Amino acid sequence: MSDLERDSASSPADLAPTTDSQPAVVAGTTDDDRFECRACGYVYNPDKGDPQHKIIAGTPFTALPITWKCPTCGAKKAVFTNVGTTASYGFKENQSYGFGVNTMSPGQKSLLIYGGLALGIVIFLSLYTLN
Repeated sequence: MSDLERDSASSPADLAPTTDSQPAVVAGTTDDDRFECRACGYVYNPDKGDPQHKIIAGTPFTALPITWKCPTCGAKKAVFTNVGTTASYGFKENQSYGFGVNTMSPGQKSLLIYGGLALGIVIFLSLYTLN
């Protein structure tokens, strides 16, 4: 077996299922949802499309042709998993946990943390004014 045959036999595209089936679309999937390739980590963003395969911006993942493959590693469409909308942060499954902070952007979380810290310092320093 040559090096080329061995390299092509272990490519990430071979990690995909052998059928050309659509990925399992979970109830509640929207047209804005991003999908991540489990083989290489590439994220298909419908707002950007896929210029390499001439997929225009605004095309939802579910509307991509069955023959579409990951532009990074060549994995089949069935290898992709839903990671949520472009407006959400983190994985879609984790959005309902916590006290609402899982739906916040990183900037909003920083403001909450450092704002709370600043407020605590102000309250602590105000205790020196008491007699």
